[in-house]
Amino acid sequence: MNKSTEKEQLIQKIVESIQDTKGEDIMIFDLSNIENSVAETFVICSGNSNTQVSAISGNIEKKVRNDLKDRPWHVEGNENAMWILLDYVSVVVHVFQKEIREYYDIEELWGDAKITKIANL
Repeated sequence: MNKSTEKEQLIQKIVESIQDTKGEDIMIFDLSNIENSVAETFVICSGNSNTQVSAISGNIEKKVRNDLKDRPWHVEGNENAMWILLDYVSVVVHVFQKEIREYYDIEELWGDAKITKIANL
């Protein structure tokens, strides 16, 4: 299986995991054409509480591990669950509490990216 197919499967699994735990405002940022970007793809979503942010993050890790046999290279933010980052190298997932997401305004920061919004189920 080629890298691009693996990445697409990973993104799909991440989005499914977010939807399973009722994550909101899911967006996929294609950063592959942006010079010096830290990853090829960002997946961003919001939760309504630290409990939900933790649940979303945990579900992503579990599903990706069980279904794709992949683990994040690095995870940050589990302590307070305001903003959890899961780094799968080519794909980085940001799970925010709503207020934190609004504060950091990542969408504006990466405005050059090709952005795909995923409709809530």
